[in-house]
Amino acid sequence: MSGPGTAGAGRFAAHVRRARESGSLVVQPRMGFAGARRMREGLQAVRDVAAPTAGTVTVDSYTRVGQYARALEALRSGAELNGFPLVAHGARRTRGVLDGVASQDFPVQVRHGSALAGRLVAVACAAGADATEGGPVSYCLPYGRVPLRDSVRAWARCCELIAARAEPMHLETFGGGMLGQLCPPSMLVALSVLEALFFREHGVRSLSLSYAQQTHPGQDLEALAALHRLAAERLEGGPDGGPDWHVVLYTFMGVFPRSAAGALRLLEESARLAVRGGAARLVVKTPAEAHRIPTLDENVAALEFAAAVAADERDRIRVRARTRARPRPVPAAGPYGVYEEAALLVDRVLEQAPTVGEALLRAFAAGLLDVPYCLHPDNANRARAVVDPWGVLRWADPGRVPLPPGTPRAGSPDGAVGSRQLLDMLGFNERRFDVEDVLGRRLADGAAA
Repeated sequence: MSGPGTAGAGRFAAHVRRARESGSLVVQPRMGFAGARRMREGLQAVRDVAAPTAGTVTVDSYTRVGQYARALEALRSGAELNGFPLVAHGARRTRGVLDGVASQDFPVQVRHGSALAGRLVAVACAAGADATEGGPVSYCLPYGRVPLRDSVRAWARCCELIAARAEPMHLETFGGGMLGQLCPPSMLVALSVLEALFFREHGVRSLSLSYAQQTHPGQDLEALAALHRLAAERLEGGPDGGPDWHVVLYTFMGVFPRSAAGALRLLEESARLAVRGGAARLVVKTPAEAHRIPTLDENVAALEFAAAVAADERDRIRVRARTRARPRPVPAAGPYGVYEEAALLVDRVLEQAPTVGEALLRAFAAGLLDVPYCLHPDNANRARAVVDPWGVLRWADPGRVPLPPGTPRAGSPDGAVGSRQLLDMLGFNERRFDVEDVLGRRLADGAAA
């Protein structure tokens, strides 16, 4: 889970490490409420789940884009917000939300989505939050039109603020969740590793690398193995021994199944994937995702469900081990070529400049890093990916993205992707799991008849 530099990594990393050593998966919601009292109640409810959990304070959309005055106005008027207006509440009031709730056994992370996050991170640090997340690429390209160079500069300052705090603060790269879906796993793995290297370059000693569940369990399992291998190769060693690190998996972040049963099946698959793939933490979603912002009770229910599935998966693995029917270990180099593609991407990017930040800027300018379907002005948007009939996410046209010789492509010969095909791909998991629900109900009805 981590490199040699684990001492003094802070209570977020220590909590995750203890859970892993006890054979448990840390589960975490994506939850935020506008009012301080309601936010505190939400954290208390998550803390009281009968499983290792981490708390989340998700920030509202006004605060994410720096519209602090509008967030404050909405807070004062009682208007509905889709998260906690951290800057409007300020460090003192936020500390009051955390005091007596956050602890060694229940650390709290601030999640936001801001490319220019300096003020937000400063408040989170002053309030005593245990962790935050983001990155110069992953919190810039999907969320607006802030120039990538400005985001790199701002996130360098954020890292320095985090590194300077007396109590070590954890930082999670969002690189593995880029756009939520339709980004080839090798690009997600490479971006996660590159942002982690950026964090380390700017003094962060406790970090996690993310990956978001996509459309094919086998490919996702290989991607997690590749992420572990690349992180170990690139982060560990050196005079400082390397930072403390772990891998976090996100339940699918794209178009969600509309049926409750389909959504729960998708969540179940992500929990089993997290255990099989060696993730230390799982950020869950709820069956309400396709319809509205989930309630506190729905968040708690999803956490309990994911924790129960993870425990069941670990039991199954133990049974197989006792009966000597051992599952074969998942090799980092597998049939989908995720490790080979991601390693090549990381190497080519780092060749561009002596610092990771400048290398990222040059790589995007040259199209060596190109996120399919991302409309940000600093993204070339020439690369295209498709979901093949079996659910595997493949390159259709890599643009200038360097790939190993012989990398298979899917889709039309020219790599073009039409609007109808794009919509079909966006709904792949929705259809897959909702169809399972419909077929299950028909079989049950037939058996009853």
